[in-house]
Amino acid sequence: MTDTPPAGDRIAKTLSRAGIASRREAERMIADGRVSVNGKVIDSPALNVTAADKIMVDGKPVGEPDPPRLWLYHKPAGLVTTERDEKDRPTVFASLPDTMPRVMSVGRLDLNSEGLLLLTNDGEVKRKLELPSTGWLRRYRVRINGSVSEAKLDELRTGITVEGIRYQPMTVTFDRQQGANAWLTVSLREGKNREIRRAMLAIGVTVNRLIRVSYGPFQLGALKASEVEELKQRVVRDQLGLSNTPKPTRVRKPVNRPTRGTGRR
Repeated sequence: MTDTPPAGDRIAKTLSRAGIASRREAERMIADGRVSVNGKVIDSPALNVTAADKIMVDGKPVGEPDPPRLWLYHKPAGLVTTERDEKDRPTVFASLPDTMPRVMSVGRLDLNSEGLLLLTNDGEVKRKLELPSTGWLRRYRVRINGSVSEAKLDELRTGITVEGIRYQPMTVTFDRQQGANAWLTVSLREGKNREIRRAMLAIGVTVNRLIRVSYGPFQLGALKASEVEELKQRVVRDQLGLSNTPKPTRVRKPVNRPTRGTGRR
C-alpha cells in the first residue's frame, strides 16, 4: 500500500508562483509569522495548499497567480537589486514604474554594473531562468583600465580559480583599446557573484565599467537606461516552453520613468 501524496503545492511554491516572493524569501516570511492559511498563522513551509485555501500575507489575501510575464529592464549603475537595502541605497524596485505589478529579478547585477536585468512576476519562471542546468549564456561589454595580453585572457578562457572559487571557462574577445582603457566582450554561463570583476582582478586589470547586453535569447538592444519593456507573451511561451500558458490581458509598451536616486549591477 502506498501513501497518497497530499493535494496541492507547498505553500512557499504557491507564494512564489503568485509573485509574492522567491521560495526562499517565502519561507522566511512564514518563519516570521507573516503568512496565514484559512485564518491560522503558520510557522512552517511544510504545508500543501490548494485553490480552495484562503492564504493571506501581512493581512492581505493572495489571489490567483497571473500568467507568467517577463520584462527587460535596463538597470543603470548605482542601484541595488534588492527590495530593501540596509544602507538605504536606491533600489531597482523603487525605480520601476508604479503601474508594474510586484516583480522579482532573475539573478542580480551588482551596484556598479548596468545593463540587462530580467524581471518576472512568477517565482517558477525566476527559478527556471536561474538554474545552472539551464546554462544560458550571459554576455557583457567590459571596460578595463589598462590593457591585457592574449596570454592573460587565455587564463580566463581555460577557467580560473580565485581565492578558492573556481570559475568556468569564459569566452573573451579583445575589442579595442580606447586611450587608457580597453573594451572586451565576455560571455559566461555561470554568473557567480562579481565573477567578471574578480577574474579580471586576478589577471592584473580592474573593471571600471560592466554592461550586461544579453541573457540567453533576451537582448538589451536599444533599451535606454531605466527603461522597462514587457516581452510579448508569445515570446515568453516560446523561449520558456510555456506552451499551455494563457495569454495575459495586456502587454505594456516600453515605459520611461525617472529613477529615484542614482542607478546598480
